[in-house]
Amino acid sequence: MDRSVRAFAVLGCLLVPALAAPPALAEKAGGILRLQHRDSPPSMSIHEEATISTSMPMMGVFNNLVMFNSKEKQNKMDNIVPDLAESWSWDASKTKLTFKLRQGVKWHDGKPFTAKDVQCTWDLLTGKAKDGLRKNPRASWYTNLDSVSVKGDHEATFNLKRPQPSFVALLASGYSPVYPCHVSPRDMRLKPVGTGPFKFVEFKANEHIKVVKNPDYWKKGRPLLDGIDYTIITSRATAVLALVAGKVDMSFPYDWSIPVVKDFRNQAPNSICEVGPTNVSRNLIVNRDSPPFDNAEIRKAMVLTLDRKAFVDILDEGHTLAAIRDKLVEAGANRVFSAVLADKDTGRAKPISPDFIGVRLPNRYVFGFGMDVSGAWRNLPEIYALKED
Repeated sequence: MDRSVRAFAVLGCLLVPALAAPPALAEKAGGILRLQHRDSPPSMSIHEEATISTSMPMMGVFNNLVMFNSKEKQNKMDNIVPDLAESWSWDASKTKLTFKLRQGVKWHDGKPFTAKDVQCTWDLLTGKAKDGLRKNPRASWYTNLDSVSVKGDHEATFNLKRPQPSFVALLASGYSPVYPCHVSPRDMRLKPVGTGPFKFVEFKANEHIKVVKNPDYWKKGRPLLDGIDYTIITSRATAVLALVAGKVDMSFPYDWSIPVVKDFRNQAPNSICEVGPTNVSRNLIVNRDSPPFDNAEIRKAMVLTLDRKAFVDILDEGHTLAAIRDKLVEAGANRVFSAVLADKDTGRAKPISPDFIGVRLPNRYVFGFGMDVSGAWRNLPEIYALKED
């Protein structure tokens, strides 16, 4: 069972010296960045893992053909910039996407990067390679890809079965690095070799992941850091304490709720925290094969007892509604009015008050009229509350 609620999440918290002013955060070379990591990932192979737990520490080890501009807060087609590819273009039929590749790029083991590596990577992802991937969580991304052809060492063409203008956005994702032909999928799980700004050093399960500066990186002057150490701390409470105590410099993104950030800021007033939208859901997951969750009535009862509005009020505290308003104003709206069916009095301040409210509710569990998570009760013509003892 997987019941989820989407809301705003904390993009990350950074602890800075108490006397540091904003200018002190300007670019400066050197040093090891210490990050908290929320998980011990199954492997270091981005193409075989499904989550940010692998892609975040390993993205710096690799390069894409193209990427979304990291200086922009929102990924858009207009924000796609070159990486291993210097340029790209579609043919007249919009089914052939050709990339002109950079010359002089080398893998971390010294071998040259060529168009053949591009072909090998997408042969892996489409099941055409001799040594296949153990897992392929994004196989569905490439069902429209017929083949990748190469012309010399510095040109690769993606041949699609039908036009797909959005295809280049898939290649810009953080889950689309180029892999080397000469390193097996098995070795990429434990000792990945890339072309990126950082070289892989070590992964110790449940302890840490370490990467170090690539002194021969093809982007001159980058990276600025000497390395990044990811300390695996799976407990959120322990992660907060580690950041407050200065054991790590930055939290793992998307992992903290609004109330946790407020508490953290009280303990570390010199911290910098950013909140933003995310497509990641908060989930309630149970093993439906294990008693008592093998009973469908028990699972249904769990669903019906979830108060989604209260969940959002507690974890989100109105930030989603406020962010929607801000985005509309940013897009050019003269005025923005908000309306909600029900507003629950939680006793906590919210960043925005709706202009129109259907009904004000006490801080109690309610259901009916679309108020519960799912099931027949959401179709009731009125909003109900359970009788208090």
